[in-house]
Amino acid sequence: MNSIESSALEPTRDELTQLSLMQRILRAIPVYGLVILMLLLMITFSILLPDTFPTLLNLRSIISDKAIIALLSLAAMIPMVTGKIDLTVGYGIVLWHVLAISLQIMGLPWPLACLLVLLMGAFVGFLNGVLVEVAKIDSFIATLGTGTVLYALALWHTGGRQVVSALPDGFYAINGTFVFGLPVTGFYVLAIAFALWLVLEYLPVGRYMYAIGANPKAASLNGIAVPKFVMLAFVSSGLLTALAGIILASKLRIGQASVGLEYLLPALVGAFLGSTTIKPGRVNVWGTIVGVVILAVGISGIQQFGGSFWVEPLFNGVTLLVAIGIAGYAQRKRGGVVQVKRSTSDVDTNNPQ
Repeated sequence: MNSIESSALEPTRDELTQLSLMQRILRAIPVYGLVILMLLLMITFSILLPDTFPTLLNLRSIISDKAIIALLSLAAMIPMVTGKIDLTVGYGIVLWHVLAISLQIMGLPWPLACLLVLLMGAFVGFLNGVLVEVAKIDSFIATLGTGTVLYALALWHTGGRQVVSALPDGFYAINGTFVFGLPVTGFYVLAIAFALWLVLEYLPVGRYMYAIGANPKAASLNGIAVPKFVMLAFVSSGLLTALAGIILASKLRIGQASVGLEYLLPALVGAFLGSTTIKPGRVNVWGTIVGVVILAVGISGIQQFGGSFWVEPLFNGVTLLVAIGIAGYAQRKRGGVVQVKRSTSDVDTNNPQ
């Protein structure tokens, strides 16, 4: 089984030591292209919109609007590490934000209501894992079916009406608190992203999940419990989706089944974009964050130029197509690199001199 490092497209230390400074820069451009694009977008919009874009108010607005999408992108990213997809990140948030409010209306304290929502989110993730690994249903179909059921439950529970009630200040503070002048939701995203980065890059569980995503049969032959780690990925995704639902409920202060589905597409876009940068060819945490930031910056800048209401879904859709195309190209290129390495290794073995 190939190591994660050798199958990624980012340049290795041995490769960089053999290149000149200019060659190193050219080698790094495809790897950090989206990061460079993100910085160029920020600089461009700051120059063209000096009175509105590079302001603290705009930064607060971007963080407040996109923090939930960032959490859902990270939630979608976790199963993608194992080669699966979880569409319940877009459907689940509909039910979870409604229940976070409804349970409090029923008389439960807000911490207990939030805990129950998190547990239900984890259970749905476990159910997805069972459908995919035990029932052997394709993850796209399984999570689409599960998500549709969750959406139907949200419609049934609300009856198509808004769920409104006065809620405790502590619950409102989940989203409404500011830290160093910025929305606390941005710090949630950074903390969770950092924790996921540590797990995926430095702990055995992360390497196992990447190995499963690269080749599940080879991972199984090497003693990795594939079903166990795939289920863990879905449970983590469900838990993070439920957390996003709680934050959304704290932000909106009402529950309605018509809210939430619009987060599915940008969440998937962010996760797919994440597989095209930092470590091209495979999804990764900081690449996902960069992908979400590009969406946020691009949409914010276009809207400040006077873009219409349909600009955001158009931008998300086009970006998703581009991201999938780039990800597919990177995956094929990575496969070609691995094949060349294997061929070279075979030649060296057959001709030791």
